[in-house]
Amino acid sequence: MTDTRFAKLVVFINALVPLTLLLWDVYHKQVGANQVEFVTRTTGTLTLVFLLLALAITPLRRTTGANLIVKFRRMIGLFAFFYGSLHLLTYVAFDRYFNLRSIPADVVKRPFITIGMAAFFLMVPLAVTSTNKMVKRLGGKRWRRLHKLVYLAGVGGVLHYWLLVKIDTRLPLTFAFILAVLLGHRLLVKYSPPAGSQPTAIFPPR
Repeated sequence: MTDTRFAKLVVFINALVPLTLLLWDVYHKQVGANQVEFVTRTTGTLTLVFLLLALAITPLRRTTGANLIVKFRRMIGLFAFFYGSLHLLTYVAFDRYFNLRSIPADVVKRPFITIGMAAFFLMVPLAVTSTNKMVKRLGGKRWRRLHKLVYLAGVGGVLHYWLLVKIDTRLPLTFAFILAVLLGHRLLVKYSPPAGSQPTAIFPPR
């Protein structure tokens, strides 16, 4: 059995690098005139990056045969939730000033926040059930069914970003394209005939 502890440590440290750089830029006031918007956009973008990285693990494993990368999927997914939590916290702290009573009305009023909130809360049960103990408690089949919510979370996150960006939509559309490729690969694998099977003839011989 391959020991992946060092590799996981490397992934863990690298996953914290964007946060370190963000804090450095904020401390040195290198984030432009609107610090809140910069932090909010950055944490939201990082959430989508790690979410798509987690979704990319399975297609990469199937196409390359590198089964070892599956061992990093949980950590990457948890970092997506971590940055999503920071993204939500910046909204609660700097947009709502911890006025929790004002949040429901704001969620209803602004559709991009509604979709963003929904995407985040879809990630909550995925983070909670990410431990080996929860996998055993739920059972493999139920656990896998539950974790398909990540697809909806990804779609919601991309849509949230697209609705937020009103002028330059190149980055959210890039995320949308990558997500479509990753989900399309899963559909192709699911519905394509097994290797070596004979295709069904449209006009069978008489």
